[in-house]
Amino acid sequence: MKRRIIMSVLGVLAGAVSVAIFKMAAFGVDPFQSFMSGISKLVPISFGTLYVIVNVVLLAFSLGFDRHYIGIATFINLFLLGYVTEYSYKLLRWLIPEPAMPLRIVFLIIGIVIICIGSSLYITADLGVSTYDAVALIMANKWKIGQFKFIRVCTDLCCVVFGVVMFMAGGGHLREIPAVAGMGTIITAFFMGPLIEFFTVHIARKILNDNITKKA
Repeated sequence: MKRRIIMSVLGVLAGAVSVAIFKMAAFGVDPFQSFMSGISKLVPISFGTLYVIVNVVLLAFSLGFDRHYIGIATFINLFLLGYVTEYSYKLLRWLIPEPAMPLRIVFLIIGIVIICIGSSLYITADLGVSTYDAVALIMANKWKIGQFKFIRVCTDLCCVVFGVVMFMAGGGHLREIPAVAGMGTIITAFFMGPLIEFFTVHIARKILNDNITKKA
């Protein structure tokens, strides 16, 4: 249990920091954050508070269909991720106000790797997942619609489309769209599901299984 809790906390924190790194890259955030950026353009409240509100709605969905995915990590994600992202981004902007293009590319690569490893850690820990991750997991494991990696691609693409629509409806400009739904967003939309599965098999499960083997 101790190992699972550590994996859950590290996974959530990694996800939060990765979003800030995506923002520094300015090639577009991950699909769910693209969706959140669209909503935040429409609703004039802090990102951290808005993140909590949206996730409470998704939490109600998970509670209604499969409570198995609701746990410690869910609530850590719900109440901390938005604020950790907000302050991590402020810190990075203070350290590197205007990152050059090569550094932005490095940020993009690091952001993709960290968010996928973080997701694989807390999904494997099985102490609850983010309310957004739960949607695809319920569709895959509860409703048996298809494999997680393919369903995740579909939900990610929906988030990107709705995020851009809301961003424009909130007064956003076309020139600003790449920072909300850019190259990084498209890459994560198509590859985040398969990458999470890859890191789950090759990293997260090995960490957990090694711990179980040692105890045995």
